[in-house]
Amino acid sequence: MRLFITAIGTDSGKSLVSAIITEALQADYWKPVQSGLPRDTDTVRSLVSNPRSYFHKEAYCLTQPLSPHASADIDGVRITLSHIHLPETNNHLVIEGAGGLLVPLNEQDFVIDLADKFEAEVVLVANLYLGSINHTLLSINELTRRASYQKFSIKGIVFNQSPVAASESIILKHCPFPLLFSVKKEEKIDKEVVSRYASQIKNIFGK
Repeated sequence: MRLFITAIGTDSGKSLVSAIITEALQADYWKPVQSGLPRDTDTVRSLVSNPRSYFHKEAYCLTQPLSPHASADIDGVRITLSHIHLPETNNHLVIEGAGGLLVPLNEQDFVIDLADKFEAEVVLVANLYLGSINHTLLSINELTRRASYQKFSIKGIVFNQSPVAASESIILKHCPFPLLFSVKKEEKIDKEVVSRYASQIKNIFGK
C-alpha cells in the first residue's frame, strides 16, 4: 500500500496523521520534499513506536520554511519530479506532502503531482477552523478533478482537531470519498496518543 498524505493547508496536521497511519501499518515513512526545519521526518520518527518502520531520506531538504519553490530558489537548487525517486521497500509506504496539495514545487509542478507520479492513494487532512469549510471543499473538488485524469486514487479524508459537528457534516455532505477517522484536540501529542489512534484505525487500512 502506498499512501500520500496531503492537506487543505500548512499546519493542518499531516505529520500527526502520517505518524498515526505509519504506526497502524508499521509502514515506512518518506517526506520527499522538506522545506524548513525541524524536519518532519524527525517529528514522525519521534512519535512512532514500532520497530519495523523505516524512515527514508528526503529527495530535497531545503533550509527555509517557505513554499518549496521559493525555498529551493534561495538554496540555489531547482526541484524536478525526475529527481524524486520512490524509495525501495517491500513495506507499506506513507508519503507526506509539503503544505497543501497545490503548493508549488517549481514553475509548473505541484505537490499533488507527486501522488500522480507514484500512483498513490491520497489521504486529505482537514483541520477545522473559521474558513476551513471553503478550503476543504476547494481541496476536495481539485482532488476529484485531478483523480479523473491523473494516476492516483483517493482513499478518504481525516478531520484533525475535531469535533466541529456543523463543519464536519456539511463537508461530508459534499465529499465523494469517505471519512477515514477523526483526531480530537489533544493536550499533548506523544507516542502514547499516536499508538492509541493507530490501534483504532488498523482495520480501516486493511491491516
